[in-house]
Amino acid sequence: MKTCGVKRGGRLESWFAGEDENIENFLHETSRKAINNPKLISFSGLKEQKLFELKNVLKEKMLRRLLEMSRNIYPDLVRVFYTILQIVGDNLCTHVKGIDMEITPKVWSPVVALKYVGLIVNKGNIRVVEEFNKMQFYRRCLENPQSKVRNFSMRGLKLNERIVAFIVSWILTSRGSNYSILSEEDLVLIYYIMNKIKINWIHIIKDHM
Repeated sequence: MKTCGVKRGGRLESWFAGEDENIENFLHETSRKAINNPKLISFSGLKEQKLFELKNVLKEKMLRRLLEMSRNIYPDLVRVFYTILQIVGDNLCTHVKGIDMEITPKVWSPVVALKYVGLIVNKGNIRVVEEFNKMQFYRRCLENPQSKVRNFSMRGLKLNERIVAFIVSWILTSRGSNYSILSEEDLVLIYYIMNKIKINWIHIIKDHM
């Protein structure tokens, strides 16, 4: 797991084209929010470590391009983008430097090689697969399934499952803290990845923006 380099943006107010209300929203709200440095996975590193099964699972889930993206990120511009971000139908819409921007499902494919297909999973809809049992699945992921479970920690997971858990909590559903404790949603996504069930990753990533 690696962290991408981050660059600073230019003069913030210029991105809002003099729109005072959006500048105020940025200064008093969005600018105070931390931007998580993006993480990436090296597929050549997985190959070197002979983690062929995991490498093939991630490739089959069409996640390679997204997980290996390592271009420069500009935190200030990201904050500007989020200041007036709206989700309209299946699209992400915002307004930067006087220009309306719309990220449609057709944009996702050439950028990160994701398609708007597969199961839609979110916190209110995590029981898509009826046979999923949180505790039973977590124990199957442990190196020692008989160990006492105090919480759903990454510690003690088998290697492949632990790497997938990091991918889910650090990249696909990134949050500001508490990476090492897995939520029920995290466990469902790990279950889907390990069992090669098609997931609508665009919806999931959009849902966590």
